Amino acid sequence: MPVPLYQAKAEFFRTLGHPARIRILELLSDRDHAVHELLDAIDIEASNLSQQLAILRRAGLVTQYREAGEVRYAVSVADVRDLLLTARKILGLLADDQLALKRQLRSSSRANR
Repeated sequence: MPVPLYQAKAEFFRTLGHPARIRILELLSDRDHAVHELLDAIDIEASNLSQQLAILRRAGLVTQYREAGEVRYAVSVADVRDLLLTARKILGLLADDQLALKRQLRSSSRANR
C-alpha cells in the first residue's frame, strides 16, 4: 500500500528537522565538501556528523564519493537549495509580520495610557 503524499511530506520535513542537517545541506548547496571541511564549518562531533550525513544519505538528499583519498559529499537533489532559500524567505516574512504586530501592540499600549 503506497504511503499517502502528506505522510511522505511529513517524513521528508522530519528528515530536515535537525539544525545540523540543515547546515550540512546549506554548505553542500554551495559546493561539495570533504568531511573535514564540514567538521570545520559546523560545531559538531565527528560521530554526530557521520550520523547526520547517514540520515541525509538514506533520505536520498546527499551522495558521497571518494576523491584524492578523501570522502566528499554532494547534494543529490539540486532543488534543495531552492527549498532552503524559500524557507529563508518564509522566515523573513514571518519575522516582518511579528515585528508589525509588536509595533501595533506598542502603539496601542501608548494610546491606552
